[in-house]
Amino acid sequence: MSEFKSKSPLHGVTLEMQVNALVDRYGWNQLGRTIKINCFNKDPSIKSSLKFLRRTPWARTQVELLYLDMIENNSIDNTDLGSDDPWCNSRH
Repeated sequence: MSEFKSKSPLHGVTLEMQVNALVDRYGWNQLGRTIKINCFNKDPSIKSSLKFLRRTPWARTQVELLYLDMIENNSIDNTDLGSDDPWCNSRH
């Protein structure tokens, strides 16, 4: 039998992984400006954000959409690095 693979880009990605990736990419200040929720603006922490997001579906949806947008933009950026260039994957 073949193994089922989900086509969802969020499959296997926890909410904590999403929040950590967004904080690494944007920082708390930018994240708080982009998604206007207090847990990103007032004394932000991963723990308090996860607690709020797990209880608030509309806020979690906003985080998931921003995360999907981020990974989509990353994949576009990575494919634009010159796939015809034989040196694009070389290490410096």
